[in-house]
Amino acid sequence: MECATERSKIQVIYDACNAVFSQKELPTFQQIHWLRNLLDITTAIDVGIDEFGFCGSELPNPKSDQRLICGQGVSEITYIHIHECDNFSMGVFCFPAGGTFPLHDHPGMTVISKLLYGTVYVKAYDWVKVENSGCRTSGLAACVADGIFKAPCEPSVLFPRSGGNIHSFTALTPCAILDVLSPPYSEELGRGSTYFSDFPIRYLPGYAMLEEKDLPDDLVVIGEPYLGPPIVSQDDIL
Repeated sequence: MECATERSKIQVIYDACNAVFSQKELPTFQQIHWLRNLLDITTAIDVGIDEFGFCGSELPNPKSDQRLICGQGVSEITYIHIHECDNFSMGVFCFPAGGTFPLHDHPGMTVISKLLYGTVYVKAYDWVKVENSGCRTSGLAACVADGIFKAPCEPSVLFPRSGGNIHSFTALTPCAILDVLSPPYSEELGRGSTYFSDFPIRYLPGYAMLEEKDLPDDLVVIGEPYLGPPIVSQDDIL
């Protein structure tokens, strides 16, 4: 009798995302909570990262024949692409200490994020009133997060109009964030990322004016291959 192969954690997350985000209806609260719980039990090693590793000290991945990405050796903001389809994307952002991803939005998206290791400062807003003047977006926003998060901590969930859809990250130590986005960014479909400057309002604590700005010249994001357990996607089955 053949024994069924145990699915990796990242395969379980893929299967769950495919089931939830491929349906015609919007995800229910229970479904989002289910996905959130799956990300909550995921660790860096599950996506091919040695959170304690330095460059030149790579260890073999105990879950595959490949090497691991060294979490402490990341020198620039690095994106590890895991999967993307029309309905959702999965990936990991690795930050060196001091790395900053400026204030940006997630138009029409639901995003579940898990801090895998490290400490990060997060600032997040939701629109109260937004205006489009010409090609620029600006408006009043409420601050919904302004603090330091240290792993292990619960995954965050943001929605198109709540939960901190516009946020920024500053890594206080080397850290990594696993992201699930639905639907994924798409310039062609009007879901490009927009960057903002925030101007807190002194006489209205907890609120700020946000103004769209150009993509910062000093924002550099490099790519690294995904070294975690392989994913069997729906396309692989068909």
